[in-house]
Amino acid sequence: MRNMVRVNIRTGEIRTTPCSEDELRWGGRSLIAHLMLQEVRPTCDALGRENTLIVAAGWLGDTAVTTAGRCSIGGKSPLTGGVKEANVGGVAGSKMARLGVRALILEDAPEKPESRVLWIGADKCELLAAPELRMAEVGRTFQILRERFGEQAGFFCIGPAGEMGLGGAAIATTDQTGVQARFAARGGLGAVLGVKGIKAIVIDDTGATPDRAHDPTALGAANKELWQMLRDDPKTQNRHDYGTPAVLSICDTLGILPTRNFQTGHFEEFEAISGERVAELILARGGEGERGLPCVRGCLIQCSNNFADPAGKTLVASLQYENLGLLGSNCGIGEVDEVARINHLCNQVGVDTIETGAAIGVAMEAGVIPFGDAAGAKDLVRQIGQGTPLGRVLGSGVVITGKVLGVRRVPAIKGQAIPAYDPRSLKGIGVTYATSPMGADHTAGNALEMAKVLDQKKPDGQVAASLRLQVRGALLDSLGVCLFIRPAFVKNPDLMARLLNARYGWSLTFTDVQRMGLKCLEMEREFNRLAGVSDELCDVPEFMRTEPLAPFNTVFDVPREEMKRIWDVKLPEGVF
Repeated sequence: MRNMVRVNIRTGEIRTTPCSEDELRWGGRSLIAHLMLQEVRPTCDALGRENTLIVAAGWLGDTAVTTAGRCSIGGKSPLTGGVKEANVGGVAGSKMARLGVRALILEDAPEKPESRVLWIGADKCELLAAPELRMAEVGRTFQILRERFGEQAGFFCIGPAGEMGLGGAAIATTDQTGVQARFAARGGLGAVLGVKGIKAIVIDDTGATPDRAHDPTALGAANKELWQMLRDDPKTQNRHDYGTPAVLSICDTLGILPTRNFQTGHFEEFEAISGERVAELILARGGEGERGLPCVRGCLIQCSNNFADPAGKTLVASLQYENLGLLGSNCGIGEVDEVARINHLCNQVGVDTIETGAAIGVAMEAGVIPFGDAAGAKDLVRQIGQGTPLGRVLGSGVVITGKVLGVRRVPAIKGQAIPAYDPRSLKGIGVTYATSPMGADHTAGNALEMAKVLDQKKPDGQVAASLRLQVRGALLDSLGVCLFIRPAFVKNPDLMARLLNARYGWSLTFTDVQRMGLKCLEMEREFNRLAGVSDELCDVPEFMRTEPLAPFNTVFDVPREEMKRIWDVKLPEGVF
């Protein structure tokens, strides 16, 4: 991966330039942080001409390392006002890496609204008019793209929400079958792509000659060791069988499952939408339903699914924990088929299910529709796609929804909806939400994995734990791998350095790698400081510090001053 592709949307100029030595040091999320800090005015309008949208391959994006096909998409977020990175699977990222493209950088904006496709191949890149895609839903867009450009290509696209510039808009991609819809969902980056007049990005790696690893033998040996450690880890089989919905029952037991707009942490119907129930229905219904599917080629874990209706027809692919939590329990909806249908509508409109589920929960509290009204929830998502006044409010995110509807209990931090882990009884993740440059994003450092070793109902030790988790997240996103392979690196941190050294001929120790993770966070924090959204100014919502969360009657009580000192905490040597 040696080139940068820069596209000026206004002039149509496309330039392919070799990476500088500085650019070669970074990958995925860390490359986005570097480019944003170097090239984008932090105080720019997130939906204006000066913002940039970046698609960046991870350090290992062009290798056969398990799950390494994931890529990062980033820019200034219209929700948080700071830098945002969203990591996503599918095949498009690995295809871009195989073409030798380290990053795709979209600059400026068109003179007038339009619908175009950016096509990237082995020998050329071009902008193509695509008026037939204007306001098309995501599924229809992918269908047209596959018919026009071939099933061998990889695709990114937005739905109607992105074209309308709504803050809850996401960027979709697919697996190699075209069935699994995956989303770079958080932060409203779909709106950033939409205002640039790009409906879709097509990446065709036909004829590509991938860059050779510095030491293929060492890279293969390190990957084999990684593979074996994951195969031996009992979590791998659990995730393969049940996917991310496996944690729903755990979260309900811990009292952190958002229910009826985060009023409680226990949902009385949780078993009806649990991972066990999802797996049971997939097996019983047969047909197109299937579990244990990969979202990227070469994934050992394969935690995705196709969730089918009673007739065996796919309702949504894939049904994930966050969707069950925010669209299900958070909205008081305990019918898994209905949650799947709402999820599918969100996918077609092209909105983040976390942001949208939180916004619907706030609308329910405001009395727009009652809690538990699945039909009403589906209608609200349809209104987002139609661009009705209420739909545009909801599609703009939970903070705007709360302001317009006059609701004070708004589950958001830094302008972004809180995922399906209530920080009042999972205090470590509350620290992450408030201090991470990413804002309320569980992938930035999820404390759920620490629940067995650190009492999450007590404030002690949460700040130090969050820092470790945030460095982990930054490194995995920069590698371009899935967060679920972290157990191998926890057991053997040096394995991360070995993979990078074999790929690039570097001479890193794990301590060096750890510093690279810290540097990524430092660059993001500096951009946010210059943008006026420093983490030192942020906290969890007031209601989470004052309203006890049933069933354990906890509040978020990690001292603000202690959270402000998180970046002064010293990381343990040699520990991932």
